[in-house]
Amino acid sequence: MAVKKNDLKFYDLNAERWWNEDADIYALYHLNKPRFEFFNRYVESWQGLKVLDVGCGGGFSCEFMAAMGVHAYGLDQSQKCIEAAQNHARIGGYEIDYRSGLAENMPYADSAFDVVICVDVLEHVQEVPNVISEIFRVLKPNGLFFFDTINRTFKSRFVMIWLMENILGEIQKGVHDWDKFITPEELTQLLQKSGFRDLEFKGFDLFGEALRLNLASYLEYKRTNTIKVAINEDISINYIGKAIKCVP
Repeated sequence: MAVKKNDLKFYDLNAERWWNEDADIYALYHLNKPRFEFFNRYVESWQGLKVLDVGCGGGFSCEFMAAMGVHAYGLDQSQKCIEAAQNHARIGGYEIDYRSGLAENMPYADSAFDVVICVDVLEHVQEVPNVISEIFRVLKPNGLFFFDTINRTFKSRFVMIWLMENILGEIQKGVHDWDKFITPEELTQLLQKSGFRDLEFKGFDLFGEALRLNLASYLEYKRTNTIKVAINEDISINYIGKAIKCVP
């Protein structure tokens, strides 16, 4: 039987274990630190900012931001993930506005947010142009858009599909669809068409450079369930970036 690609049921199935530190999905929590080390280059202070996390899952990034004094909002297509995020925020005493909905049709007013983040999501949505347009709409003028996603290259197919899913089993088979990966050139065109400017892309390097899976880093991940990430110039697999909403 053929494996269904871009199977988002994975997130529903893992919602109840989202914050279990022994669960495989919890490794994603550790991506917050390197992500925000990049984002912090463009944000002097997060305190008091109104920030939306598009595709928030069970709330890793929202709680990370809330701890920095952000007025955090989270949107996800998975109602089960939203419920898990709400429950965990309640336990931690965080006031985070979580809603279930599609990134292509967000339930927010125009110019509502200072910052929008969208991490590990663009390669999963149905209509990337609509999502980019919606993000532009809900951002305030000169608002910042931060993102990371996966490039569509032979290297990304080898590492993210063949190696991580099929051989090592670190990612459940079918979570990704290589055809939905987005090249930086394609994303640049979509961002500029919507009105974003001042784009920047950097490599978001997991485990090692390009095809060379760093064995020491991988073994450390297996021991600690923590992913070590380098921000560099290699955008051939995962890449991270920023854009600014420019208005006439």
